[in-house]
Amino acid sequence: MITVVGTGTGAPLDEDLLAGAELVVGGRRHLDAVRLPDTAERVVLGPLAPALDTIAARLDEERRVVVLASGDPGFFGIVRALAERFGSERLDVRPGVSSVAAAFARIGLPWDDAVVVSAHGRDPRTAVNVCRAQPKTAVLTGPGAGPAELGAALARTRADRVLVVASALGEEGREQVETVTPAEAAARDWGTAVSVVLCLDRSRALGAVRTVAGAPRHPAGWAPGEDAFAHRDSMITKFEVRALALARLGPRPGDLVWDVGAGSGSVAVECARLGAAVIAVERTADGAGRVRANAAAHGVDVTVVHGAAPGALAELAELADDPDAVFVGGGGRELPAIVEACARRARRTVVVALAALDRVPAARRALTAAGLVCDGVLLQSSRLAPLPGDVTRLAAANPVFLLWGVRPEGAAAATARTEGVAQ
Repeated sequence: MITVVGTGTGAPLDEDLLAGAELVVGGRRHLDAVRLPDTAERVVLGPLAPALDTIAARLDEERRVVVLASGDPGFFGIVRALAERFGSERLDVRPGVSSVAAAFARIGLPWDDAVVVSAHGRDPRTAVNVCRAQPKTAVLTGPGAGPAELGAALARTRADRVLVVASALGEEGREQVETVTPAEAAARDWGTAVSVVLCLDRSRALGAVRTVAGAPRHPAGWAPGEDAFAHRDSMITKFEVRALALARLGPRPGDLVWDVGAGSGSVAVECARLGAAVIAVERTADGAGRVRANAAAHGVDVTVVHGAAPGALAELAELADDPDAVFVGGGGRELPAIVEACARRARRTVVVALAALDRVPAARRALTAAGLVCDGVLLQSSRLAPLPGDVTRLAAANPVFLLWGVRPEGAAAATARTEGVAQ
C-alpha cells in the first residue's frame, strides 16, 4: 500500500503515519516540516515521472511508501496520478483540509456555490474566463497563473471583482489572507507561497441555499421566446435561429464568447447562462444599455463594448485574449470585414446570422479564407398563430441564413479545456 497524507492547511500531521516508512515522497516544505524515520529514503517532488518510477521500484521491493501532499490530495492532487499508475486499491488516502476549504473558512464564507478551477500546469485562460463568468470562483494557482496574472486579465473586464489571495495556509507565522482589487493584484509580486486565489463578486458572495454544489445549474431550457428579452422593434435573434446558433457555438464554462452586433444581447445572455464568459459589441448607446439590462435581468455577467465593428474589435484585443467562439448578427456593408476579423481570432468557431441573400457569398469567403470549414442552412419557420373561431394558422417568419465556420482540430493554438474546472 501507498499511504497518501494530506497536510499543511488543517490539523498537525499525525507523525505515527510515518512510522516504519522506508520511502517518503513530497514537496521540500512538506518533508522539512516533519521528522522522518532515520532509515527512510527521502525523495523531493519535482518532475512527477521520476518520483513515480522510484515508488514503483520500492513497491516491487515490498517497502513501505508514504507520500506527503498539500491539503486534500484527492482534490486536484497527486491521488489521480498515483491511482492511474498503481491502482486506487493500493492507496490509503488520509486527506487534510483542502486549500479551497481553508481559504473560504478564513473569510467566513460558504463555498458550496463556488466553482473551483485549477490553473496549475494548465492554460490560465480557462481560470480567467471562469472568474469573468462566475460570482464565486476559487483558483488553484501555478507559475505564470498567479494573482498578478489573474488580476491583470480581470482588471480589463471584471474590475468589480475582488481577489482574496491566501498564502502559506496552515503555516504558523507565515499565513496571510489579503483582499485586493484586480488592479492591485496585478501590480504586485506575490512570490511562490500563494495557496489559492478566490475571485468574488461581493454583492453575490453568499449566494442562494444550494442542493447541488458548484456553479448554478444550466438552465432547464434555452432559446426562450423573444418576450424573455427587452428589444426594440423586434430587433432580436428569433428563438429558432438562436437555438441552432447556440448548438454551433457550444458555450461552456471556461470559454470566452463574443457577440458582435449584439442588438438586444439575447445570444450573449444565453451563452452566459450556459457558463461562458461573454463580451458583447453593440454600436448604439441604447442597444448597449439594453444588453446590460437583459444580462442583469437574467442574473449573468456580460461585458459590453459600445462601438461599431469592425473598428471596435481592436478594443477587444486589449480586454481579453482570443475568443473560443463568435456570433455575428447584422453588420450591413461591413459584414465581410467583420466576419474576416472575427474568423482570424476565433479559436473554435464563428456563427453568422444573415437576412440578406446577397451577403451570404462574401461571408462564406471570409470564413473559408481564415481557414475555417464552412457550412450553413437557410432557416424557414412558421409559428402557430390563433385565428378567430378557435382555429389556428401558420404564421411564416422571415427566412434567415445561418453560416458557421469551424477551425479544424489542431489548426489553432491549444484550446483551453474545462478538465481543470470542478462544479
